[in-house]
Amino acid sequence: MGHSIEQDTQMKALMYHKYGSSDVLTLKDILIPTPKDNEVLVKIHATAINSSDWELLRGKPFFARIWGLIKPKYHILGSDIAGQVIAVGNKVAQFETGDEVFGDIFLHWGGFAEYVCVDQELLLPKPEDITFEEASAIPQAGVVALQGLRYNGEIKPGQKVLINGAGGGAGTFAIQIAKSLGAEVTGVDSARKLDLMKSIGADYVIDYTQEDVTKNKQQYDLIFDIVGRRSVFDFKRILKPKGAYVMAGGSMRRLLQILFCGPLISKTTDKKMGLLMHKQNKEDINHMLALRDAGKVVPVIDKCYPLSEGIEAFQYFGEGLVLGKIIITSEA
Repeated sequence: MGHSIEQDTQMKALMYHKYGSSDVLTLKDILIPTPKDNEVLVKIHATAINSSDWELLRGKPFFARIWGLIKPKYHILGSDIAGQVIAVGNKVAQFETGDEVFGDIFLHWGGFAEYVCVDQELLLPKPEDITFEEASAIPQAGVVALQGLRYNGEIKPGQKVLINGAGGGAGTFAIQIAKSLGAEVTGVDSARKLDLMKSIGADYVIDYTQEDVTKNKQQYDLIFDIVGRRSVFDFKRILKPKGAYVMAGGSMRRLLQILFCGPLISKTTDKKMGLLMHKQNKEDINHMLALRDAGKVVPVIDKCYPLSEGIEAFQYFGEGLVLGKIIITSEA
């Protein structure tokens, strides 16, 4: 038999019922869910805010409304969680109560709460030597960085890599991963983030408000565009022959541009241009842990906010000033 806690127990959750900015979020008391057969109930200690959370909150770009055209289908965001198993479903074999776990529960959501029920397949054991905050920072942003840098095959030592939006969650991981592979890394972001990018290994840093990287004479083997605000043709100019450009996020206009023009450019030139389709992947999360264990990657955490200040955390995230990651921690 599975174990569950009393259903009349309540928890706090950061919820929203219409698209908008941080002001549509409210902290509510709701019932703690009961795990289904293959689920575990996790007492959440930390949940990272990702760009995917911000996009689903706002309903922008428009594809973020895929699960709800007029109003959101999911009412509690949060996919990168870390916490402790406190109840298990009848058919759970991978975890027991008391186990510390973490993972990316993207498409399931529910992380900005005190508890969440999750299919056991989505979770990994949390290593003892990593904090809940660090563990929650890794899964989605780390995997996006890893998969983006592999877009054109493994990076070779000496190759030039440009990371646009390098001071955020995926960007700070991408700088460190690219450096560990021997690349020469250029990071582009706002002035506020230049020192951080240098401190984690970027060889060159560019303030996009002061310098247009697409008009430089420098050319790159790989351009990893995490913000997607510029025309793909501008970036095509600074790609080396056989180089690649991959976009991981951006405005609807730029996403449509890369979807339609990317395959054409890739077929008619010696340059590969396309969109990163992030795939949840336990192997990649474990690879990120291995890089961390080897001292090659450290999660960069800007601030931790308690769940009671989750609205402020999202407000700060939306200002685009975050250095690395923002984490929301449970007070319970």
